[in-house]
Amino acid sequence: MKHLKTIAVIGLLAATVSPAAAADITGAGSTFVYPVLSKWADAYKKLTGVGLNYQSIGSGGGIQQITNKTVTFGASDMPLMPADVEKKGFVQFPVINGAVVPLMNVPGIKPGELTLDGATIAKIFLGEITKWNDPAIAKLNPGIKLPDLAIAIVHRSDGSGTTFIWTDYLSKVSPEWKQKVGASTAVEWPVGIGGKGNEGVSATVAQTVGALGYVEYAYAMQNNLTYAKMMNAAGKVVAPSAAAFKAAAGTADWEHAQDFRVVITNAPGETAWPVAGSTFILMQSTPVNVADSDAALKFFDWGYKNGQKMASDLLYVPMPENVVALIEKSWKEKIKGANF
Repeated sequence: MKHLKTIAVIGLLAATVSPAAAADITGAGSTFVYPVLSKWADAYKKLTGVGLNYQSIGSGGGIQQITNKTVTFGASDMPLMPADVEKKGFVQFPVINGAVVPLMNVPGIKPGELTLDGATIAKIFLGEITKWNDPAIAKLNPGIKLPDLAIAIVHRSDGSGTTFIWTDYLSKVSPEWKQKVGASTAVEWPVGIGGKGNEGVSATVAQTVGALGYVEYAYAMQNNLTYAKMMNAAGKVVAPSAAAFKAAAGTADWEHAQDFRVVITNAPGETAWPVAGSTFILMQSTPVNVADSDAALKFFDWGYKNGQKMASDLLYVPMPENVVALIEKSWKEKIKGANF
């Protein structure tokens, strides 16, 4: 993906918007999902002439904008509770599965060379482990020469679903983290500096020697940044990969989840990546403009059925066909005037 660091509030297809721009779909929110939405939008624009103006501003911003009815859809990596979905008059459904990875800038360490586990990461983000050659990190990495270098924590500064995925995972593996910090799109960070969006965290880590942050995997890959392997819930060391992400996503029970609210962090299984999550689309059940709502549904229908390879190429995990059928059934039942 080109220019990931410059997309904060820019419409995906602004450079190619035609005089028919009023017909373009509007959305806002998750930076986690931006790389795949960008790919889908480019292909869909060429096919249909309908563009997507998406503001990559973080899940918190996306929830706020769809609540204010200033966009046709919001995107969040933190699924709302069923009570909140009902209260706000939303319909919620997953669009893609992906993963968050620890991102680092440590001299002499190559991508995937270092291993971290949840308990150690929690202590680092709590400010209890402050050096890269700390015994806890050394124990996980026998034979690797670790520098006597301060760890510089980089976290999200905006309301972020990526932060929710990260902090939800830490809350599951560290009782201390759960008690002191907890899981949300925005938390009171004990230490560190903030970056806006996955783009901002990626850029800050790249520029800061000794940094440790967290981003959606596509940002690490597209920017050639150094990431860590992790120990999963089964006690196995796994590298971020399509197979590991798919193993985690495969544990989701979408059929029995109200409003599709599923969180897949710390998934069981020997091959599962531990910090996995989904992006959820939020739309009004009674749309301000039915034609705009239908245009968005047609775009997502196309993405589900034609965008799998584009998603897989970016190491996202597409929604299975049976889940897509459940999602589209919910559109017809819950979105007024749905005629996608």
